[in-house]
Amino acid sequence: MKIFSAQQMRKADEATMQSEQITSIELMEHAATQIFNLIHNRLQGSPISIHVFCGLGNNGGDGLVISRLLVEHGYNVKTYIVNFSDNRSKDFLVNYDRLKEIAKDWPIQLKCEEDFPELQREDMVIDAIFGIGLNRPLVPWVVSLIKHLNKSRCFTLSVDIPSGLYSDKAPDDKEGVMFADVTVTFQLPKLVFFLPETGMYTRDLEVIDIGLNRNFLMQSPGVGILISKNEVLPLYRPRHKFTHKGTYGHSIIIGGSYGKMGSIVLATKAALRTGAGLVTAYIPECGYEVVQTSVPEAMVIADSDDELEEITLDFKPAAIGIGMGMGTNEKTVRAFGDFIKENKAPLVIDADGINILAKAPELLKDLPEKTILTPHPKELERLLGEWKDDFDKIEKVKAFSKQYNCIIIVKGANSITVFDNQLYVNNNGNPGMATAGSGDVLTGMITALLSQDYDPLHAAVFGVYLHGSSGDIATQKTGFEGLIASDIISQIGTSFLELFKTTNPEQQAVE
Repeated sequence: MKIFSAQQMRKADEATMQSEQITSIELMEHAATQIFNLIHNRLQGSPISIHVFCGLGNNGGDGLVISRLLVEHGYNVKTYIVNFSDNRSKDFLVNYDRLKEIAKDWPIQLKCEEDFPELQREDMVIDAIFGIGLNRPLVPWVVSLIKHLNKSRCFTLSVDIPSGLYSDKAPDDKEGVMFADVTVTFQLPKLVFFLPETGMYTRDLEVIDIGLNRNFLMQSPGVGILISKNEVLPLYRPRHKFTHKGTYGHSIIIGGSYGKMGSIVLATKAALRTGAGLVTAYIPECGYEVVQTSVPEAMVIADSDDELEEITLDFKPAAIGIGMGMGTNEKTVRAFGDFIKENKAPLVIDADGINILAKAPELLKDLPEKTILTPHPKELERLLGEWKDDFDKIEKVKAFSKQYNCIIIVKGANSITVFDNQLYVNNNGNPGMATAGSGDVLTGMITALLSQDYDPLHAAVFGVYLHGSSGDIATQKTGFEGLIASDIISQIGTSFLELFKTTNPEQQAVE
């Protein structure tokens, strides 16, 4: 599913009105009716009090339509107009008059803090104050209103986007944004829902189809793609009967140091579980017995020192994952640099490999085309420098990716794979995966996919998805707190099987 910017959504609206020969007020009626239908199907006429807060633009116009439809269906509704300006959109005014024609109680005007209503915990709030077009700081009393609504802890549904959020930068006041239990957004998701600084304001996201022009949606590239099973299934490369272990490549996992051999064990196991035909761990001497005992299916090449001081291979591997637990001492940095200058095999770089690149950026020019970097936030900061907010971070990552023709995975709650100015936003995984060794597992998985001749971009996107899916399956047994990295590895096979599971329509109807 594509991710659109605010500007692209406006163009999609215009294309739809032109192609369908409909007015903006008709499009608003249709879109808001879709949200009303969702609410009505859930509430089924429940007698709860519903408070609809409307701004003065088209988002407020959506709220007025929703309010009118709720009134027409007998719900207990109070509508509030948040008067932060003297300006009103044309479609807002039309729907304001329509609501006044059928409502027993006219909308309540809010102009200052003294006007704020008292809400009960069991009430419902519909937030239609500001939409994705917000481009200036809120007036102080409106910020106070949003804080007041958040403090009420009512169930809150935001229309299109939680009020107070910009579509392209972090909020001015972190507490001046609606915390939505559900955000119902129109047609396509927006990037703001998937970045840490802004995604936190939406607990659950629902995307509803409002019938925007299909040709425009298909022909416009979007700012990113939301990755789910439908997007990764076509990437899967099926296995054929007459193959052997050499068909699926020889992966090399390079890293480790005294006290940090667990990272290599995890990455090596993950590579094997993800289908690499052969896996060799290239490690310092101190880890030989650890790896050979822990992963009997793997081969081991041991350096003569307790730290890596030389990385030389006498065969050509299909793919290499490097950096986990490797350390950044002088000998290892030198060995890493020499290796980077000589290596031509597809490459995944993680952890200390990224830290070394940050200290010696001259090595970046020697990376093979489409090298995959998998930094955690601190490693990414060392590589790129500081950023203002998450949007600035993404722009810096895109520029870096373009400059060095590399793929970067920005790890997080919604890990984002960045390449060629495009974002691939992962849509699975869970908080339990914020645990030691989870990143090592991911590196092993992606390395294995590379060794099976997946395109590097496909390997990155597919690997991140399988990693998240494995974590989701594992937490069904462990819970979030009980999840460890080895649990993720244990479910990699099941995550492959999940790709091909279909829901039985009859069973779904029973459920």
